[in-house]
Amino acid sequence: MQRQRKNNKEIKEESHKRKAAAAKDFAAALAFHLTGGDFVKPVIDLEKTYGIVFDGGGARGAYQIGAWKAMREAGVKISTVAGTSVGALNGALVCMGDLERAEKIWEKITFSRVMDVDDQIMQELFDRKLPLHEAIHEVLTVIKNGGVDVTPLRELIHEMVDEEKIRQSKIAFYLLTFSLSDMKELELGIEDIPEGLLEDFLLASAYLLGFKNEELHGKKYMDGGVINNVGRLWEHLVGARDLDIIEVRIFGPGREPRVYLPDDVTVYEIAPRVKLGSIIEFQEKRSRQNMKIGYYDAKRVIYGLAGTIYYIEQTKEEWYYEKKFEGLAEHDRREIAFWLKLPLRTKEAELYLAMLEASAKYLHVPKYRIYTEEELFDLVKEKYEKKDNKEAVPYFTELLLAMGKEE
Repeated sequence: MQRQRKNNKEIKEESHKRKAAAAKDFAAALAFHLTGGDFVKPVIDLEKTYGIVFDGGGARGAYQIGAWKAMREAGVKISTVAGTSVGALNGALVCMGDLERAEKIWEKITFSRVMDVDDQIMQELFDRKLPLHEAIHEVLTVIKNGGVDVTPLRELIHEMVDEEKIRQSKIAFYLLTFSLSDMKELELGIEDIPEGLLEDFLLASAYLLGFKNEELHGKKYMDGGVINNVGRLWEHLVGARDLDIIEVRIFGPGREPRVYLPDDVTVYEIAPRVKLGSIIEFQEKRSRQNMKIGYYDAKRVIYGLAGTIYYIEQTKEEWYYEKKFEGLAEHDRREIAFWLKLPLRTKEAELYLAMLEASAKYLHVPKYRIYTEEELFDLVKEKYEKKDNKEAVPYFTELLLAMGKEE
C-alpha cells in the first residue's frame, strides 16, 4: 500500500509538471501571436508569483485593466493584489478573474455611471464648449449640495463586484482607505472586512475630494490615495507575502511617502509616458484609449521593449550603433541631440533610437504594436518615399535614412 501511495504521488507530480509546461508553451505561443509573429521573450521571471499594486487615479483606472490584460496574456502569476481608490475596484476585478467583464465595464464607462450628472453637460465642460455662466452654475450647485452625488458609483460597484467570488479567490486582496472619523489609514485584507460589507469599503476607498461624503455604518471615509497613494500597499505586500511587486501607476492626486523595501525585493513599474486625462473624465473613447496604452506599456515592461514613444524589440549591441555614427561630424551629432532634447553625450544606441522614433512620429507611423528596429525603419522609409514635400522632413530623418540598416 505504501508503494502504491508513492506511485500516485509521483503520477500527480508528473501531471502537474506536464500542465505547467503546457501552460508555459501556451503563454509563449500566445506571445508569439500577439506580437505579430515575432517572438519576444519575457524579461521578467514567469516562474515567480507577484504582488500587484494599483494606485488611485479615478477615470485613469482603465489603464490598469489594459495592463492586467497584457500580464494575463504573458502568463504572469498573481498571488496578491492591493489597491486604493479605483485601484481597489480594479483589484477586486482581478481577484474575480473576469477580464472580459472588466473590459466591458470600462469600455462603456460614462460620467453618469459614476456621478449623478448630465453626460452632455460634462462632455461640453471637458470640450470647453459650456458657456462660462453655465459652468459656474453647475459648480455652485455641486457646492450647495455638499459635493457630487456618487449614488451611481455605488450601483456600479454592486453590479461589478461578486464578494463571494473574491473571498474564494486564490488571489489575496487588500485595499487602503482613510477613516475621517478615526483620523487613520486603514489597510484591510479581505479577511478584515465583515462579510457583506466589501462593497461599502470599496466605496469608502474611492471617496474622492469633491464627492458627497456620506457615513458608512456610522463613520466617514476618504479616498485612500489622497493620504497615501501607494507606499503602505508596498509595505503590506512585502511584509505579508515576501513578493516581488508589479506596480501599475496612473498617478492620481495624493501623498507618496518614501518607502524602504528589502534589498531582495524587485519592483517593476508599469507607468504611462503620455497623459491619461482628468481623474473624472469618465468617457468611453478616453477609457478605451487608456486601456490600449496600459496594455502596451505593460508589454514594454514584461518583454523589456525599448523606446519612449513606440514599442521596439532592440537586439543590437552598442558597436552596431557606433558603426552607424562613424564619420558623422561632431557638430551634426550635437545638433541632433539638441533637437531631440537629449544630453549632448548621449550614447549612439539611444541617439539612433530617438531619431528612429521621432521620424516615425513625424511621418505618422502607427504607434500601438510591437516593432523590431528593422520593421520600424522600413515603415519610416516607406512613408518618406511617399511624401511629396520632402523638403519639410527633419534633418535627422534624412540622416537616419542615409545611415541605412544592417543588411
